[in-house]
Amino acid sequence: MKSNAVVFKDRNHVVYESVECPDPGPDQVVVNVTHSWISNGTEGSYLRGERIEGDTPWRPGDPHPFPVIAGYQKVGFVDWVGSEVDGLSKGDSVFVSVSAVTDMFEPRGGHISPSVSGAGAVIKLPPGLDPVAYSGLVLTQVGFNCGDRPRLEPGDLAVVVGDGLVGQWAAQMLASRDAKTLLIGRHADRLAKFKSGETLLEDEGAWVDLVRERFPEGAQVGVDTVGSLKVMGQLESMMKRFGHLVSAGFYGPEDRLPLQPPRYKELSIDLVSGATRERLEKTMDLVAQEKLDTLSLITHRFPVEQAAQAWDLIESKREPVLGVVLEWV
Repeated sequence: MKSNAVVFKDRNHVVYESVECPDPGPDQVVVNVTHSWISNGTEGSYLRGERIEGDTPWRPGDPHPFPVIAGYQKVGFVDWVGSEVDGLSKGDSVFVSVSAVTDMFEPRGGHISPSVSGAGAVIKLPPGLDPVAYSGLVLTQVGFNCGDRPRLEPGDLAVVVGDGLVGQWAAQMLASRDAKTLLIGRHADRLAKFKSGETLLEDEGAWVDLVRERFPEGAQVGVDTVGSLKVMGQLESMMKRFGHLVSAGFYGPEDRLPLQPPRYKELSIDLVSGATRERLEKTMDLVAQEKLDTLSLITHRFPVEQAAQAWDLIESKREPVLGVVLEWV
């Protein structure tokens, strides 16, 4: 079966081209995609050749992960339903995670249409909001996980480092649980998008002292979304006893976190990764209720044929950029 896809052919080489994918089987669904949401961090790591699968970093001696169809989130309309699939019909508006592909480094990909996916990767969208609001659902779910996992009471301080998409949604989720939420980042335009708590512009590590001065009682929750062991240590230093650290970053091959320092305060550490249908559905409900805001975080939309230009913008950062959506129709 022929489809079109955004393919990373080599390091920093993006093309939109025709590809092969398997013919659909009785337990699969074919979806015509309307929008797919780029995961700047994860996909960028693939594009730069820094990882070969999920949270697995590339190391010397590993194969280079090309060609690959990166991505893992999109929305569209069901075009065909296998005979063993229940609960979905042609024409349904749906979210899809990964889809089956052939002749690629990985046998699955995100930015592809028509997409052939197992029924478990397809979720029917609720009515109401623009479907684009759900096109980044896997990534939104990572932010949900960051904010849903920690133990906290209303009024507890939660510090989130990183003003990217995961940081935004983690902060939104924590604020929805009535935590006193502080989002720390390097971009004033991004920080301005967080309306449910306080923000602080990072300045070469000075934020640590500023947080301690403003909140001498310490934090109950600390979330690293930038993938920095230094940040994890800085967060650990400002935690209350029995506090909760959350790691949602990609640390590459040099990820060595000492465990004794967090033990002194009996801190717990949550390592969020991946997605489950249950968590995706919970996240979808929160988006539908507008407790998690996605649409305001979209800064750019590109026709899918211009995917290379989209990636040039993301990598060059020549102008402020946050959420980037590819339009397929």
